[in-house]
Amino acid sequence: MAQGKSLKSKVVTLTKAEVAKHNTREDVWVILKDKVYDVSSYVEEHPGGDAILNHAGEDSTAEFYGPQHPSRVFDMIDEFYVGDLVKDRSDESGAKKVK
Repeated sequence: MAQGKSLKSKVVTLTKAEVAKHNTREDVWVILKDKVYDVSSYVEEHPGGDAILNHAGEDSTAEFYGPQHPSRVFDMIDEFYVGDLVKDRSDESGAKKVK
């Protein structure tokens, strides 16, 4: 196996409070099905305009999976993945914290 990243790298975990800090036009994170995504670089390209900001720093699962999105967005979202949501730091079980 070549040197570099391990195939099993640790998953970054975040709490809702940590995600909530990312709620500006320049820094937009959303939660989708308990996974966290940094969509900051997509804000200006979003075909729905500022609707992407409606749940910045919050859970946007219901809105994301609404009828307005074509199926291709479900493939695109993976490139914005940051980590997994945890209820609190006691739920981490060894995963590392984002700083």
